[in-house]
Amino acid sequence: MAHKRTIGVLARLSGVKVTTIRYYESIGLIAEPDRTQSGQRVYEAAAIQRLNFIRHARELGFPIDSIRDLIDMQENLIADCDHIDRIARCQLADVHQRIVQLQALEAELERMVTACAGGKVGTCKVLESLGDHAQCFDEHRPGTHLATRSGI
Repeated sequence: MAHKRTIGVLARLSGVKVTTIRYYESIGLIAEPDRTQSGQRVYEAAAIQRLNFIRHARELGFPIDSIRDLIDMQENLIADCDHIDRIARCQLADVHQRIVQLQALEAELERMVTACAGGKVGTCKVLESLGDHAQCFDEHRPGTHLATRSGI
C-alpha cells in the first residue's frame, strides 16, 4: 500500500482540493480509485500526474471539455496532434479576447474613478455610472464581459 495514497495526500501533492478531486472523479476526468476495506479512497501515482495535468490546464483557462479531449488524445501517442493544436489555438484566441475585454473594463473603470475624484456621495460619478450603463464609453454589456463569462 506504500505506492497508494489517500485523497488527502493526493490533494496536498497535487495542489487540488479534495472536493475538486471528487468532482473530477464524478465527471470522469480521473479514474475512480481503489478503496480500502473501510471504503477509503486510495490512489496510484498516476493520479497525481493526471491531477497536475488537469490543474495546469485549468490554470491556463482550458475548459473541462477541452481537458477531457486532451486527456483522451494522450492515449494514442502515434496520432496526429492537429486536434490538440486546434484546442490550444482556440484557447489562445479566447485569452486574446479576454485581454481585450479586460482592457475595455480597465479603461472604463479609470474613466469612472477619474470622473469621481472625491466629492460627495450625492454627486459620485462612480455610483452614477454604475446606475446608468448608457454613461459608459466601452462595450462591456452583461454576457459579453469577463466577469459574466467566468462566473464572477
